[in-house]
Amino acid sequence: MKKNLLNVFLLLFVGVLFTQCKKDEYEVIKITKMISVEAMRALPVGVSKAIEAKKTGKIYIYNDYLLINEPYEGIHIYNNANPSSPVNIAFLKIPGNVDLAVRNDILYADSFIDLLAFDISNMSSIKQVKRLNDVFKQVYSTGVQKYLYYTKDTVVKKQRYTGVVNDISAYSSSSSQSGSSGQGGSMARFTLMNDYLYTVGMYELGLFDVKDASSPSYVKSINLGWGVETIFPYDNKLFIGTNTGMHIFNAVDAANPVKLSTYSHVFACDPVVVQGKYAYVTLRTGTFCRQTVNQLEVVDIEDPTKPKQVALYQMQNPHGLSISGNNLFLCEGNFGIKSFNISDNKAIGSNMLQHLQTVKSFDVIAGPKSLIVTGEDGVYQFNYSNASNLKQMSLIKVK
Repeated sequence: MKKNLLNVFLLLFVGVLFTQCKKDEYEVIKITKMISVEAMRALPVGVSKAIEAKKTGKIYIYNDYLLINEPYEGIHIYNNANPSSPVNIAFLKIPGNVDLAVRNDILYADSFIDLLAFDISNMSSIKQVKRLNDVFKQVYSTGVQKYLYYTKDTVVKKQRYTGVVNDISAYSSSSSQSGSSGQGGSMARFTLMNDYLYTVGMYELGLFDVKDASSPSYVKSINLGWGVETIFPYDNKLFIGTNTGMHIFNAVDAANPVKLSTYSHVFACDPVVVQGKYAYVTLRTGTFCRQTVNQLEVVDIEDPTKPKQVALYQMQNPHGLSISGNNLFLCEGNFGIKSFNISDNKAIGSNMLQHLQTVKSFDVIAGPKSLIVTGEDGVYQFNYSNASNLKQMSLIKVK
């Protein structure tokens, strides 16, 4: 009965949802589609020639490559050796994909309810090496035959719709700390650490053994309660953002992470990044959070069993964030992107270095060669050697 109620909730949650207008008479809406698991697994998967993205999702950097997810469609692959001139080299079609992570030339990606592994050692000849079935079960329908639900952008004549903005498919990839791994943004729901791939769904932490990178194996899942949003690895710990707080897990025993504490806050959307003995948490209005809180919180985690807030700063609509040295880069959604000096994290509010108001920003990676920012019109790259004067290097536009 509980599972049926969950599925009913999900159907309502990802129903027909308004997203944006096209001209005066038409608009793009999200319509819920149903597909059988059997039909889903028969959909074509694999690498093809480069195409332009119609929409950007999660971003990930691996060596000289920039990987850009197009929600539900697959992954656009760019040679980013020169961030001033990224080259679109291939498209990896993965139906139902929204998340990714890479370790030792093996790319892990979700395909609806399955986890796929690809050998990307030769980008011109990417090969699927593994599929793990039924590991992401949030969008199942019960019955004799299994079905799942997904949303599809559809152009229709303008009407009035009520409901909430769809954000149900927010798996992603985070920065990694073991093996030859890549780096993702703060909206992450996938991360790699200590020979394990960790994923978070809406209510659970999933563990996959990737010691043999090309043959991942599912280990187990840990219930976290409803509202899980992001995951960030740091110093053998997992920091899991939820819409009511931040869980801290000790992952020294990588196969058996142990919960140390929960830092609670008001109900709000919540990504988190960590540096040293401090965690930086953004809370925002929007999507299904429906609160009036827009702020950056600084949390002392020196004793991870007793996290405590040490500072709070009002923001406009904070989304993703990234740290490099003494600089914090914070996405403000439709209000731009900001950079701060955080050498004194009790005075961040008075130490803003720059505010670029023209870039609608949602997530950011402070990479080794550039600051990579996802915006409404594409993926920006900035030279951030001077955090007070970000200089645009390139823009990968969406259609």
